[in-house]
Amino acid sequence: MDTRFSSAIHTLILISEAKTPMTSEQIAVSVGTNASYIRKLTALLKNGKIIKSRQGVSGFSLVIAPQDLTLYDVYRAIYETNELHIFDIHANPNDECIVGKHITPVLTSAFGAAENAVLQSLKTQTLASVMDNMRNEIKKEQ
Repeated sequence: MDTRFSSAIHTLILISEAKTPMTSEQIAVSVGTNASYIRKLTALLKNGKIIKSRQGVSGFSLVIAPQDLTLYDVYRAIYETNELHIFDIHANPNDECIVGKHITPVLTSAFGAAENAVLQSLKTQTLASVMDNMRNEIKKEQ
């Protein structure tokens, strides 16, 4: 799995906590990546109606309040698909092999149950709950 999801959550926390709209350059410094990668992420988040930007004004702001924005919503926006797949199955198992012939339906069932559990969990967590967890981590350092 790639890191778009965690980078998107990081980005959304920064946008949510900023006093003024943050630019992709500012976000990239915190995420530890480049601004073009952040622009690709923010384009997905804008298409998902999670953030907005205004013509002629640098930066982004949240459209959905952190307590109403689930991690599932973020996941769907980032991966832009109606059918989410956390686990992929290799494409060309050998049908001449007893395992290769039956592996796809077996893994589809097993992975489907695991994916459903993960996605259900993401529906119960919000950006606000992640931010609360972050604040608790920060308090541990003080």
